[in-house]
Formats: sequence, C-alpha cells, structure tokens
Amino acid sequence: MLKALVLDYGGVLTDPGEDNAEEPPLLTALRTVKQHGLKTALLSNADGWWQPPATWQALFDATIISGEVGLAKPDTKIYLLTAAKLGLQPSECVFVDDLAINVRGAAEAGMVGVHHRSTRSTLEELEILLAIALRD
Repeated sequence: MLKALVLDYGGVLTDPGEDNAEEPPLLTALRTVKQHGLKTALLSNADGWWQPPATWQALFDATIISGEVGLAKPDTKIYLLTAAKLGLQPSECVFVDDLAINVRGAAEAGMVGVHHRSTRSTLEELEILLAIALRD
C-alpha cells in the first residue's frame, strides 16, 4: 500500500499544466494527497543554496535537497534516505520525476516510479496508484 508521494521540483512541481490553473496542478494534487493523510516529500537535485518557496514548506513532511545531503538522483541511496526520513519503506512511496533516469533510480531503490510527461498523464496515474481523485 502506498503511503507517501515524493515529487521532484523542477519540471514536476513547477509544471504549469495545460489548463492555466491558478497554481501548478501537481502542487494542488500534493495538497489533496496530504489532506488524505499520506506523507509527502520533495526530492530535488538542487544545490544547497536553493530552497522551495516558503509557502510550500508546510506541505512536505520531508525535504531532501542533493546539495545538503551529499547524494543525488539517480543514486539509490537518496531514495532510501527519503523513505527513511518519512519513516516508511521505499515500497510505500511513489516518486514522480520528469527525467526517466531518476524514475529508474527510484524503482531500483524499491519505490513506485512515475515518469512525468504531462500533468494530465501524471495525475491520471497517481489517481490509480493512490486511489484518490486529484483532478476536478
């Protein structure tokens, strides 16, 4: 059973989607997932000087930034670290990234991987995996 949603920042959380929504669709989905009691994490290969917008901080149970932890995607160790920070097994986490190599790294670590190609396809896949309605 999946208990956490782990998202990449650039290209995933920042994707404005196709419908000109007020906020990025995956950010809205993240809020919905959190309301349903799942854990959430941000996993980014950014350097240590970067931080997500302050208004997003409360949305994440864990924030893993490569430059701060000395590991980077697609190294399996960063996915294992993310799961550990959430207090979960990797198999209880679904990871979304726009780069296939990073999704493969997550799968090698035991996570369920979703390759983000469009907000619509990603949300459809997450709805199936999490059994939560994420689109209006």
